[in-house]
Amino acid sequence: MSLSPLIRWPNLVCHYTESDIEKVVAITRRPVEYKSDKIVNEVVNFDELEKHSDIFRGDILFSCLGTTAKQAGSIANQRKVDFEYQYQAAKTASENGIGHYVLVSSSGADASSRSPYLKMKGELEDEVSSLAFQRISILQPSLLIGERESFRLGETLGSWILPLLCKLPFLKKYRPISGDEVAKKMVSVSSSAGNSNETYRLDELFLS
Repeated sequence: MSLSPLIRWPNLVCHYTESDIEKVVAITRRPVEYKSDKIVNEVVNFDELEKHSDIFRGDILFSCLGTTAKQAGSIANQRKVDFEYQYQAAKTASENGIGHYVLVSSSGADASSRSPYLKMKGELEDEVSSLAFQRISILQPSLLIGERESFRLGETLGSWILPLLCKLPFLKKYRPISGDEVAKKMVSVSSSAGNSNETYRLDELFLS
């Protein structure tokens, strides 16, 4: 699963550099390995997030937790991860005074969508937008590509076919994007000034 790290640094709002960062807390459901001594991995049971509220402290919450219906076993179980866990983490962070919330959502997220996946993503966007963050930045990428722990046929086929289709000018903005590219955009957004509630869609996520 993806991570929901918190960045903490002293007396900074934007335009920070790596040397300004005091600590990154990676809140995960399974242990992960990092090389930086500034990174702390907190492995928690997301069914009991209320027991871990104290670790949701810092300046920015990067929220990118998610799964698939296949991995979760059902749409209901997927919603538990993609909506309930996400919202509880965001709510806890806002109550603890974290100022900036950066969410990785999905292209086409819409609370009124007939697609259960896009519906839950849209509902999450709506719900977190009402929380008391000073700034909310939502990223809506196209198909995410990159290394996976398990084989996903649909995403694999999409990663082969979409790049070819997206060579057409009117489809270019729908081209797949790597997890690394999304992470770079998250850092770029968090380290520069922005609007109190902003959404970056599709090709707006590419830095070049």
